[in-house]
Amino acid sequence: MANKINRQTHDIYVHGYQNKFRNSQEAFEYFYDFINRYGYEQSNTRSMFNVGFTITNPEEYNIDTPFRKWNPTYAEREWNWYLSGDQNANDIAKYAPIWNNMMDDKGNVNSNYGWHWQQNNQLDYVINELTNNPDSRRASISIYNAKDRYNFENDTPCTYAINFSITEDKLYMSVMMRSNDLWYGFCNDQYCFIQLQKLVAEKLNLQLGTYYHFANNLHIYNDKLNKN
Repeated sequence: MANKINRQTHDIYVHGYQNKFRNSQEAFEYFYDFINRYGYEQSNTRSMFNVGFTITNPEEYNIDTPFRKWNPTYAEREWNWYLSGDQNANDIAKYAPIWNNMMDDKGNVNSNYGWHWQQNNQLDYVINELTNNPDSRRASISIYNAKDRYNFENDTPCTYAINFSITEDKLYMSVMMRSNDLWYGFCNDQYCFIQLQKLVAEKLNLQLGTYYHFANNLHIYNDKLNKN
């Protein structure tokens, strides 16, 4: 695993831990091992709280951990669905049936992140803001909107916001999540988020900086424990 886990540091890790990883696979393996051993038991999951970490080489997004069997083809399909901005999940559900549980009676979901960043042209705003002011602290995309809670019965977005900044001609990105399932959520989300970081960097003619990921609750469902 990426880092040796020490039981003495358990409380620090669970209540506000930060670390750096070279790539997404290192992050996945580290937190899978840690949560599997020490995670706080919550109903049908084990969890960590207030977890923040940096991936220093975000373009190394493939997760080749043998026991995970991550599917990059599906992740790319999800990314293209986000790019479409289409809330309807009937097609994506053919490849990931979990979406069937999240649809409303029209087949729509709230967790197509591209639908959110197209609202009020948020993605275009970010690109224009950083083009005009590379030092801007306003280049943010909002995903979770409390004004939409009336429609959250079947599907509540897991991500709060995505922030972008430029330092030394590199584009840095931060993702803030209220809840993040490590097995499916993180593995596919990190791919899509990093594709978004790459898209914005290309529009701005910048290299990629680091990718920062924060989750209020990072968890593994019980049926995915003890796979390694």
